[in-house]
Amino acid sequence: MIHRILPQPPAVGRARARARARHTSRILAAPAAMAVLLSVNVPDAAAEPPLGVTATAAADATADRVGALFAGGLDSGHFCTAAVVRSDDRDVIATAAHCLGDPDTTVFAPGYRDGEAPYGTWKVTSVYVAPGWTDGEDPDDDIAFATVVPADGAPSERIEDLVGGFPVAAEQPADATATVIGYPRDEEAPLRCANGTALFSPTQRRIECPDLSGGTSGSPWLVDGALAGVLGGHEGGGTVPEVSYSALMGDQAVELYREAADAG
Repeated sequence: MIHRILPQPPAVGRARARARARHTSRILAAPAAMAVLLSVNVPDAAAEPPLGVTATAAADATADRVGALFAGGLDSGHFCTAAVVRSDDRDVIATAAHCLGDPDTTVFAPGYRDGEAPYGTWKVTSVYVAPGWTDGEDPDDDIAFATVVPADGAPSERIEDLVGGFPVAAEQPADATATVIGYPRDEEAPLRCANGTALFSPTQRRIECPDLSGGTSGSPWLVDGALAGVLGGHEGGGTVPEVSYSALMGDQAVELYREAADAG
């Protein structure tokens, strides 16, 4: 599918319902990133498992942009997943809102694998969540963006300069094929699964992928290499590991992303 790249407008998240209407997808950019997005730099795809099969993610540029969230440090055990997204200041991650209940103690380890954090850990500094989540934990608002700075073992530069970042996309087709990369709590390397998606409701998307158990909340849903959602939303992302959910990337999520990307 050909993406339509838009300039920044003013500021303006586990049933089988399939939507029949298709929408043109939008790739979103912070203002200074527009020239970069004109040639979207998506990591090359290596040999991949069949659709609907979950396997350990290859240690490549895509997986390096995804990391585990820890409460305090690597010795505390990881509890959620997040991913680096593009921003003017190159310091923004995306995850599920329900993963950032204690941001003061949360650190992010991109590319985490087998007990090692090759790019160090990164402390969360600011969190951007929708009022619907803050006021009532609305599952349609179970998506969050956050800024990060170097913590233990991290180089003194911006995180996106080290691992790159995913563009953020909105208005994806209801049946888009998505790739999910995340860290179950009992795994020390990320898992990857790609499959077709369907609308569970007008505001929630579902995917069938086995073994995406607790800890995969906040995992990026990548459509054509762009972030189209995160694992979360309905039932906190799902109550069984075979079916997962994501709130749609709607106007509220787009506004949050732009606030985080423009924070400076």
